[in-house]
Amino acid sequence: MKPNSFDAVVFDFDYTLADSSQGAIECINFALTEMGLDCVPAEAACRTIGLSLHETFLTLAEHHEPHRCEEFYRLFVQRADEVMVGLTELYDSVPSTVESLRESGLRLGIVSTKYRRRIQEVLKRESLLHGFHVVIGGEDVEQFKPHPEGLFEAISQLGCSPESVVYVGDSVVDAELAKRAAVPLIVVLSGVTSRSQFDEYKPLAVLENVSELPAFLLTHD
Repeated sequence: MKPNSFDAVVFDFDYTLADSSQGAIECINFALTEMGLDCVPAEAACRTIGLSLHETFLTLAEHHEPHRCEEFYRLFVQRADEVMVGLTELYDSVPSTVESLRESGLRLGIVSTKYRRRIQEVLKRESLLHGFHVVIGGEDVEQFKPHPEGLFEAISQLGCSPESVVYVGDSVVDAELAKRAAVPLIVVLSGVTSRSQFDEYKPLAVLENVSELPAFLLTHD
């Protein structure tokens, strides 16, 4: 039985379905070191997860000239090609959550600033690639989140209307994306963003992690 009126669930990836923090820390500090800049603390690096790489550089090195964004981007991707997939782990509850949602008749998708190919490699490694009907990554869009381009493309590929899709994410960027797309939002607290930061977005629910999602969707009216 499909939960209520929703036809599909679209997820963010990092800190929603998976923990890539070690990979992000490694790649950020590799790029900064190669550029002759100071490394940043792990906590600061983790707060940028979900941002585009240009925004990440400007956030972490805002006193440096913006024209170095491309250099940072190139070096981050260079290192990420070597280590990111290996340093990304799906949360333990994700396989059972995906199975439960699919069994209830929902179509599933992912919209992330992370490269689609990296997401797909992680899902393939965990034998879970078949669970998602669409994956939209950073290489698939011209405008990164919170611009709704990627979410609109996922909705189109899923064959759904925006009001019949729920977006699940862990950050204010995700919340803003859902707002701009006029898509219902469910927040998970598996990232580094506090509950209070989502108050203005009025999500359908604030859950501890995605393991609580099937039960909520089956009981929500």
